[in-house]
Amino acid sequence: MISNIYLAEFLGAAFLVFLGDGVVANCLLNKSAFKAVDPPVFITLGWGLALALPVCLFANISGAHLNPSLSIGLAITGQMDWGVCWGYVLAQMLGGFVGAVFMWIAFLDQFDGTDDPGTIKACFCTAPAVRNYPVNLIEEILITFSLVFIVLGFGNAGMGYGVNYVLVFFLLTSIGMSFGGITAYGLNPCRDLAPRIAHAILPIKGKGKSDWAYSWVPVVGSLIGAILGAWIFKIFPW
Repeated sequence: MISNIYLAEFLGAAFLVFLGDGVVANCLLNKSAFKAVDPPVFITLGWGLALALPVCLFANISGAHLNPSLSIGLAITGQMDWGVCWGYVLAQMLGGFVGAVFMWIAFLDQFDGTDDPGTIKACFCTAPAVRNYPVNLIEEILITFSLVFIVLGFGNAGMGYGVNYVLVFFLLTSIGMSFGGITAYGLNPCRDLAPRIAHAILPIKGKGKSDWAYSWVPVVGSLIGAILGAWIFKIFPW
């Protein structure tokens, strides 16, 4: 049923952001017992699991896109119906927002004990290490292209879903370990824009601004990268 497909995308995106933003909060916020761990390694592994686990749950229901850029890229290249696509996008964005809200609730005491606005914002959305919008945009295009092309390739290779789940974990972990230090690998509007909106709305003490000047980069970059990844995958002579 269509409603089940949208529910799967909503829940999958909510789990993605809840677990993914949760690992960032766990490593960065004051009063977290895990604050002393090595954040880059812990965060990249945590985000890999945050994607792979919802994919395990919902791939057989909706395909587990969990990413508006991927859904739109597939629709533009004729691999997905536009009428279904917009339902996916809405469900994913709502799920990302809800996941960020529940992450905040889980870490209320830690947010209250943290007074650095940049640290608080990092628990919700991305920011570049060096702010250079054209370069940042290219970076997001390249890594999203890699994500989409390789994920589609997993399905084309004829491997079972169980193998694909493990490979999705390896893929996102690899992207994070290779490129996480430049733009924090936004890759996905429901992972970056939806939590950024939550950051702007939620009554978090000392949160600072939501950096809307940068917010377009992971959205536009991921859209372009996903469209290119889906298109080149479609025309590749498999």
